Amino acid sequence: MPPSKPPQQATTTTTTTSHDNDPAPTSLSPDQQAPWDKKLSTLRTSIASLQSQITEIESQIAQTKAKLKNDPSTTVQRHIRLLHEYNEIKDIAQGLMGLIADARGVRQVDVQREYGVDDRD
Repeated sequence: MPPSKPPQQATTTTTTTSHDNDPAPTSLSPDQQAPWDKKLSTLRTSIASLQSQITEIESQIAQTKAKLKNDPSTTVQRHIRLLHEYNEIKDIAQGLMGLIADARGVRQVDVQREYGVDDRD
């Protein structure tokens, strides 16, 4: 007994346009083809617009990077270091104002106000 062949499946034939390699069904009637062409045209326009936006944004990114003095990670590390230094200086200043307040027998808030230090500083 010879081996049996699998059943044939229906296939859709597609053609490609010469300039975009976009598949378009060949079995569509002219009435069906018009909406297909309109959608395809709309998509092409949208793609071109998006590609233009990508190019513009990449250009803006390049210009912004060129304006940076340092690498962003270097800048972040510098800010972290400066914040640590600021916090250390602030702690020392508060400690000194606390010593002055104890020596005078007043509240630390009064000493802060005397030196122009606000509660939020």
